[in-house]
Amino acid sequence: MDDASPGPTSEPTAISEAAEHAWEAAAPVLYPIVRPAGSAGLRLGSLDSPRDAAGNVEPLVDEGPGGLVVAYVLAIGGYDVLANGDHLAAWGVPAATLRETALRNLAAWSATAPWSEEAEGGRRILSSDTGDGWDASRILLPETTAHLERSLGGPGGRVLVGIPSQHLLIAGALRDDDPAFGPLFADFVLEYAGDSDDAIDRRVFELREGRLAPFNPSHPA
Repeated sequence: MDDASPGPTSEPTAISEAAEHAWEAAAPVLYPIVRPAGSAGLRLGSLDSPRDAAGNVEPLVDEGPGGLVVAYVLAIGGYDVLANGDHLAAWGVPAATLRETALRNLAAWSATAPWSEEAEGGRRILSSDTGDGWDASRILLPETTAHLERSLGGPGGRVLVGIPSQHLLIAGALRDDDPAFGPLFADFVLEYAGDSDDAIDRRVFELREGRLAPFNPSHPA
């Protein structure tokens, strides 16, 4: 093959380089991801301007729900590139623009992504496991929390949420007359996270007025 001929990976590489240097190329492929609590990175809230991030190759991060961390990735050619300080400096856009763009892309994907439902007796579980890589990230969308509360909540009911890995968001209805469901749900989340290469959190969370909080069995419904 002629050395000047493009190899099989030249197109994704070119796309990646363009997205990493130009906001116009990055904006359509930028998404937020949920990462484990304590994940290191460059806090977007600490920057007064994009120029302040120049030379920093740490991932750009924000505080996420339930003590988790939100990072941002460029989805390019079948792989993801974590957005870092150098990228933000090259793009020259405010942190707010980055956040809004990433969430808008996620919302557009989520609008057509399916939910799986399991029901047995009075037990109901909803899960997102599309394989696209944004399933856990759906918890960042207000429309997702509203959907889960509307579908699984009710008088005296509680909505449990698990985010064991990047590829799974799972929620279930905990009813007063089925106290055994909570431990079973927790065991599943713990086992799934333990077997996952992209684990996020082994805890069980609960939705309370649209917000994610660590699940406390003794907390009144």
